[in-house]
Amino acid sequence: MVRTPKEIITHLLSSAGITVNGQQPWDIQVHDDTFYKAVLHNGSLGLGESYMHQQWDCECPDEFFAKVLRANLDVQVRKSLSFQAEILAARLLNFQTSSLAYRNGSAHYDIGNDLFEAMLDKRMTYTCGFWEKAHTLDEAQEYKLELSCRKLQLQPGMHVLDIGCGWGSFARYAAEHYGVKVTGITISKEQAELAAALCKGLPVDIRLTDYRAVHEPFDAIVSLGMFEHVGYKNYGTYLQMVHRCLKDDGLFLLHSIGGNTANPFTDRWLNKYIFPHAMIPTIRLIGQFIEGLFVMEHWQNFSVNYDRTLMAWYDNVVQHWDQLKSRYDPTFFRMWKYYLLSCAGSFRARKSQLWQIVLSKNGVPGGYRFNLP
Repeated sequence: MVRTPKEIITHLLSSAGITVNGQQPWDIQVHDDTFYKAVLHNGSLGLGESYMHQQWDCECPDEFFAKVLRANLDVQVRKSLSFQAEILAARLLNFQTSSLAYRNGSAHYDIGNDLFEAMLDKRMTYTCGFWEKAHTLDEAQEYKLELSCRKLQLQPGMHVLDIGCGWGSFARYAAEHYGVKVTGITISKEQAELAAALCKGLPVDIRLTDYRAVHEPFDAIVSLGMFEHVGYKNYGTYLQMVHRCLKDDGLFLLHSIGGNTANPFTDRWLNKYIFPHAMIPTIRLIGQFIEGLFVMEHWQNFSVNYDRTLMAWYDNVVQHWDQLKSRYDPTFFRMWKYYLLSCAGSFRARKSQLWQIVLSKNGVPGGYRFNLP
């Protein structure tokens, strides 16, 4: 007997402990039966778009996503022909060339500084905070920035390159607390303008430029949450640039989301609506491209911290929505909630990782060490 899309999706969700129209916080409430066909035919893309179009709701979407991912339902739903075509195109083409990088970056980071000011901590740090000794988002992000500076072993007078500097949170912190000069680069016009204003009066140079255009030497290099946009076709170019620009005794701190398995681009819904042509690296891919260039000094996984960070961002957006809704419509609000909560669920399910990797060019004499804050 051939089962209907509703029967297939209901059965799959049931295997993950999710009941359609059930009573638990992670159970989904379906308002439109076209939801079932959308998910069956388009997988995560259909799931996300049907949520944006109010075809279903859930009291705790973050836990719904965690349960779905723990049960590997994302790989059980049949992949469409369009998805196969996207995979082929990503393997054949380079979607992160210098010219396309600006377009990809603008699609997300130039949405509006008011949204990110409402969502993020007081320093506007758009990367995972570290919560081990923190009680608030501000504390978690300050701890992360301090930890990052210590891993780089910064000293007064150093010149540091910040690749993907965002709104300048690391640059400001390092300049204020460690007496270093920082050159920050970003491909987002909105970020560059606000970062320059926030860093005014400090030895910080914010440039609107691609990493491929940087050539001068630096005592240390840091990249917090930018490597996800590089794409594996450019990993070699990116890491060769770091190697070329890093002084022989310098350290490079690479802070990146990581994946358990390699994919040519991120989740289909995230690729279409949030991070165009992003790609999550794996241990194997990073190792392949650092081989022959760097010595791996330290590798740390902070993935569980990203769940808590994303939930804090979500709470901030909800809290400030009345101030934002004149610029962003209800569909955008649902899209943004879906983004933050689905990602939180992915980290909670341990499908996504967050790595900080310290690399040197020649190995630190006597071994690498750093002091915890």
